[in-house]
Amino acid sequence: MLKKDKPVIGISIGDINGIGPEIIIKALADQRVLRHLTPVIFGSSKTISYYRKLLKIDDFPVFHLKEGQEPNAKRVNIIECWEDVVEIHTGSPAEETGRKAIVALNKATDALASGFVDAVVTAPLNKATAQADNFRFPGHTEYLGEKFGGNPLMFMVSDNLRIAVATGHVPVKEVAGLITKESLTKKISSMKKSLVRDFGLSKPKIAVLGLNPHAGEEGLLGQEEAEIILPVIKEFKHKGNLVFGPFPADGFFGSGNYKKYDGILAMYHDQGLIPFKSLSFGSGVNFTANLPVVRTSPDHGTGYDLAGKGVAAEGSLRSALYLAVDILKNRAEAGE
Repeated sequence: MLKKDKPVIGISIGDINGIGPEIIIKALADQRVLRHLTPVIFGSSKTISYYRKLLKIDDFPVFHLKEGQEPNAKRVNIIECWEDVVEIHTGSPAEETGRKAIVALNKATDALASGFVDAVVTAPLNKATAQADNFRFPGHTEYLGEKFGGNPLMFMVSDNLRIAVATGHVPVKEVAGLITKESLTKKISSMKKSLVRDFGLSKPKIAVLGLNPHAGEEGLLGQEEAEIILPVIKEFKHKGNLVFGPFPADGFFGSGNYKKYDGILAMYHDQGLIPFKSLSFGSGVNFTANLPVVRTSPDHGTGYDLAGKGVAAEGSLRSALYLAVDILKNRAEAGE
């Protein structure tokens, strides 16, 4: 349970050749953010200084946090994650900056594990350049699952939409084989638990999408709906849960039917993230549910095409900060 007036939120800087540092600085330059949280950036003060000058942001009070010190609640705190000089080439993926992003991520999540920070917001990294001996994961979700245990659930969240995915960062050809009664039961259970625990919904209403076009068209276009998905939904209903479907994904979003539900479970990554980003891009958040810790991130990638131009929008990063605070409060109110 939180004991501080403001939670301490760690921020992993991400790939410094991408838009991560820019959106972090832009979000935290708004002094209203400091009313709600105490930020701790895990990265490099040289990088922050470089982008502050590029963005021409002068009013950005920082506190260089040393080992053993408590975060300064009135400033943006920075923890140095490397001492060597790393050249910044905005817009260009590089192995060096990919490795530094993992250094920052490891330090931020270590601080989360120790309780030094209350939650972590991760800026985007390049999954290809980030691969190293200490990072062999397709994304943050899988990394966090191994570090903190449990079965993490990728949950995309905005003001009016919450979409989770039954299968995450896997090739499309492997999706059908990963959808089983057992796996779906776990995902729906995790989703319900998060909606109650993290979002304060006592009786959440959940929609489940079909895997195949037209949700299988009564077996004409696939058997997964009839043999796997529908029986799982019926079992949840039998236990008194508000779980419905399977719905054809195209009509479900096209008709606006999604507005009737507190949460939606998509069968695979793009089935959920394409409509989510179409409807919520710029304000959406990627939340890793079903973990003992709180981690959020913006709903976009490294944005190399925008890096260094000063035009990257910080709205999603700011939303990720605020959602982390809200989830911490909801968990605290629930007595966790």
